[in-house]
Amino acid sequence: MSKELGKPEIVIVQLLAGMTKLQASDLHLKVGYIPTYRVGGHLRKLDMPPLPDTEYVRAMMAPLVPPHRMKEYEEHGDLDFSHSGASGDRYRINVFRSGNQMNAAIRRVQSHIPDFNSLRLPAIYERICTMSYDGLVIISGVTGSGKSSTLAAMLDHINHIRSAHVITIEDPVEYRFVPDKCIISQREIGIDIPNYAEALRYVVRQDPDVILIGEMRDRSTMMASLQAAETGHLVFGTLHCSDAQQSFARILEFFPRAEHAFIRSSLANSLRAICVQRLLPGIEKGSRVPATEVLLNNSVVREKIRREEDKDMPAIIAQSTEEGMRSFTHSLAELIEQEMVHFDTAVEYAPNREALRSMVKGIQTATQGLV
Repeated sequence: MSKELGKPEIVIVQLLAGMTKLQASDLHLKVGYIPTYRVGGHLRKLDMPPLPDTEYVRAMMAPLVPPHRMKEYEEHGDLDFSHSGASGDRYRINVFRSGNQMNAAIRRVQSHIPDFNSLRLPAIYERICTMSYDGLVIISGVTGSGKSSTLAAMLDHINHIRSAHVITIEDPVEYRFVPDKCIISQREIGIDIPNYAEALRYVVRQDPDVILIGEMRDRSTMMASLQAAETGHLVFGTLHCSDAQQSFARILEFFPRAEHAFIRSSLANSLRAICVQRLLPGIEKGSRVPATEVLLNNSVVREKIRREEDKDMPAIIAQSTEEGMRSFTHSLAELIEQEMVHFDTAVEYAPNREALRSMVKGIQTATQGLV
């Protein structure tokens, strides 16, 4: 990249191409700052001058922003949309106002839909797709934990194993699916439909078998998800939560206390699984690997949900590994054993460090006993 800024419409093309070349996950554009990539989880400034002013950033983004949506940015100071690049990669873009300046955060989404092996996800993820024909499957995790990639892998697996009509409601659309055994209708907020509420109002009338709700962000989207799951549809959705127990708390926060008993009853009947993930720096340079927690809704879990005994979920997960459930501690110990993450890294991310140390020690002892 030249140390002198060129024409903004050319610079943005070069920056997007550089993301693919360097396998950067994100690009940050901020007035007064040097454009910055995120590579392997770390921020990396480029060898170029800072962006001079908001007019320059506006000119950079002009070829990317859908023309009819610029008014939305002017009114609200935020705008989400997607863009397809020349490389075949897609980009999830957020432009936002800060200090009355236009800034942008661009997430690169690879054109190739990943599978469970490439994402290094455990076998239970595939089993959930295979054994679930209705109900609610929640993928949880903090921002940047790979939820979108996991959902894409799960939907694409269904696409290859069963005949179904799949409708996705996304803000924005990230991965584009190529139909195989499924009919797939992808709807993007702001382009195909104005908002989630409008999309969810009509979705069950469109004869879906599988519904993906990009983000269950409020009471209406959560209620629509539960209702669709209870009426025979398989519903996938995401939550921004760090573990399964917190996911229940987050769902209930959407509703007044007087409705909690009803929501708990609905969850007990319709929930199939909560899959939570965190991305850790891997041993391989620049790599990130997922640590996972999986809660499956069996008879014990159903009773705990109804009785408001969410605090018991971590213990149930830890005791039910034979069913396919996994705790973060178990997952981290597995990653250490498979030499995918360093021990110190795993300890840093562990919810219970002493439990992880004891589990790793137990694995090492058992392994030594076989020698």
